[in-house]
Amino acid sequence: MRNEKQLLVKEILQYFAKSSHVFFTDFRGVTVADVSNLRKELRVDGGEFHVVKKNLLKKAASEKSLPMPEGGFEGQIAMVVGGRDPSGIAKLLKKFFKNSRESKFAMRGGLLDGKLLTADDVATLADLPGMDALRTQFLALLGTPATRLLRTMNAVPQSVLNLLQAKAK
Repeated sequence: MRNEKQLLVKEILQYFAKSSHVFFTDFRGVTVADVSNLRKELRVDGGEFHVVKKNLLKKAASEKSLPMPEGGFEGQIAMVVGGRDPSGIAKLLKKFFKNSRESKFAMRGGLLDGKLLTADDVATLADLPGMDALRTQFLALLGTPATRLLRTMNAVPQSVLNLLQAKAK
């Protein structure tokens, strides 16, 4: 393999190392302005959009022992890496693809913690609540039993107090 290709494979390996999740997209018919807007939106969440050659992507994935789809990818492939929350990045991509219907921008799958995802899996991931929402729900769930216990313990003295106040009137 030529030096230029080896450098490109190393660069792709660095992309894989940036996060535990990578999404693959097909971007045929996409304008430079669309890609630029997508990159700006991804940058806000800490994500990156990189166009890669399929054969170099396969080579880098095999070096890192990452699974790739059986038939490979069709069309031009880009990878989206990084970001704090895989669900947030998937949501952003889903919204972006929905808004750019005139292009052939499409999700092709991805990797999450070394496991292969189909395009449907990524769409399902996009429908999940983000990490902040999950944390909020979890904390609310933790507080619920304590709140119910305190209300139950407070109910007896409160009812006695209400009875005494009613008697005093």
